Formats: sequence, structure tokens, C-alpha cells
Amino acid sequence: MESAIATDTFFTRLLAAKGSPLLIAGPCSAETEEQVLATARGLQALGKIDLFRAGIWKPRTRPGSFEGVGVGGLNWLRRVKQEVGLPVTVEVATPRHVEDALAYGVDVLWIGARTTVNPFAVQELADALAGTNVPVMVKNPVNPDVALWAGALERLERSGITQLAAIHRGFSTFAPSRYRNAPTWQLAIELKTRFPHLPLICDPSHIGGRRDLLLPIAQKALDLDYDGLMIETHPDPDNALSDAAQQVTPERLGEILTELKYRYRSSDNADYLNKAEELRQKMDVADREIIEALARRMSLVEELAEYKKENNVKILQMDRWNEIFTSRLQWAGKLRVNEKFVAELYKLIHLESIRKQTEIMQRPE
Repeated sequence: MESAIATDTFFTRLLAAKGSPLLIAGPCSAETEEQVLATARGLQALGKIDLFRAGIWKPRTRPGSFEGVGVGGLNWLRRVKQEVGLPVTVEVATPRHVEDALAYGVDVLWIGARTTVNPFAVQELADALAGTNVPVMVKNPVNPDVALWAGALERLERSGITQLAAIHRGFSTFAPSRYRNAPTWQLAIELKTRFPHLPLICDPSHIGGRRDLLLPIAQKALDLDYDGLMIETHPDPDNALSDAAQQVTPERLGEILTELKYRYRSSDNADYLNKAEELRQKMDVADREIIEALARRMSLVEELAEYKKENNVKILQMDRWNEIFTSRLQWAGKLRVNEKFVAELYKLIHLESIRKQTEIMQRPE
């Protein structure tokens, strides 16, 4: 199905007017009117912020923690619009949230990770938003599932919401990680391939979970051609009521934005274009050789599977797999190829080899 996401939206107009990535900032949670306005004034002074964010309703894992100030905080955001001049955005998780946010003139809504993971909740929001065409940003689901993320966008599309953007805030993982939520960049890139016109915004705050990780994460996102950044800011981060470790002051955010390197999507330099084209042609040849080598390998796998079947030998031979896994990583190290990359590649090759051998072994005689 062809995407109905609009190409002329709140987000694309801002991008076109700026000629640089969108910048969204504000506190994780609106705590007091004074805190909200102080943050907004500090951000407005930077002269770079496009959208002010603040959490009004906070989905917490356990009851008793700070769950947001509720609808009363929306009046503080209205003051931000009126007195500071920044458009505002809040997270919504229920149809009532949508009704209240729109009644207070909130410019952009976003759907959080814990809501995106639930198609029933997303559909309720889509139904509540039907007929409004308010701009909506959709965070990735907590789990690394591109289909859920895409499905949330499609549900909004079908309700007539075409001013859409995606927010990449990382994914939960049980594996040890330096990040609060593993970025798993390839999943965000896959979403972008499904929706080429969809603005993609990175949330370094929730990916990193720590102030010192904001700059490198933001830089990588810009290098990967993301359309914007959402970074949590607070006038007194250490004493924030939620996510204190990942928030920065407006002043520190200004320093981060100054340190970022904004790169071009392409260049009109003739020498660069000629050299890039030469290297790309060589890569095409190398890729063809890789595919041909994989085809030869899989042909040998099929031949081995036939021989195993004839001799009633099991498919999985752990000693052989361990030998392959060890030796290929050693070869990679000697050739200065990333060993982790080669390890992941051979896991995929091994899975495909098992699939092919299983197919052959189960063929009727």
C-alpha cells in the first residue's frame, strides 16, 4: 500500500525554512509553572529551538512515582506559546489526553513508546484524532519491532492523520549495554526505507540515559541523515522529578548544538563526485563478488547436506561450527575487518546453512 504521509507538513515546512535539522527540547516532565517557563526562556535565548516539549502525563512502571501534573500543566504550555513564542508538544496516551491537549492549543502531539507497543491503544488515539490532521510524532515501541512502529503510523494514516514524523528513542534489551535503550540504528533506517518521506527524529536522551552520551548519539544521528533531534532540558537537571541523569540545562544544550558537525547530504564538488562514483563502482564489483561467493558456499552446503542424508548424519555438528566461528574471526582480525561484524555475519550464514540442510534432509525419498 502506498503511503499517504503528506510531504507538505508542519515538520517539512520547518525543515525547508531552516535548511538544518529540527530541534525539539524541554523538560522530561513539567513540574511547576516557574520551571516550565524558565526552561522555555532559556531555550528561546538559544535561537535554535523549533518546538518546546514537556511531559504532562507520565507513564510510570510502578504507581507512587511522579506521574506528571496532569491537565493543569497544559496552561503552562499555553503561556510558553503566548509569552515565549515557541510552539509546544506533549505526549498523549488516551483519547482524553488528545481532547485536553487540543483544547489548550497544543501544536504537535507525540505517542510514546509504551503506547506504540499496543495496537489497541494506538487505534483509540487514531480514532480520537480523526478529522483533526494535527501533526503527530510516533516514538518507536519499547521492543525492537519495526512492524509495530510502522503499524502505528499506518493506523494514524488511515484516520486521516498525514502530518507525521517518527521519533527513534532506542529499544529495550536484556544484553549488557552502555545505553539506557539500545539504538539499534538499522531498525530506524528500515522504517525510513518503508516511509521515505517521513521525517525521522532522534531522541538521544532516552537512548543514552546519560548526559555524557548526548553529543556522540546526536552526532551519529545527524551523520545518518536524521531530520531532527529531541533533547531533554531542565534548569536544574540534578533535581528533576524524572530522568534527572539524562537532562541538561539550556546552556549546556547550546554548547552541544555548537559542538555538533552538520554535514552535507552530497556535494557539488566535481572532484568529490568523480571520486565517489569511482569508489561506488568498485563497491558494486565487490558486492557482486560477495554474492557470488555466498552462492558458491550455499551450493557446497547443499552438497554436504545430500551427503549427510545418504549417511544418516545429523545436521548440526557443534565441533565444526565452533571451528568455523573461531577461525573466521581470526581471519577477520588479520585482515583488519571488524570481528564483531564478522561474528554476526557468520551467525546469519550458519542459520541459512541449517535451513538449507533441513530442507534437503526432510525431502521425501
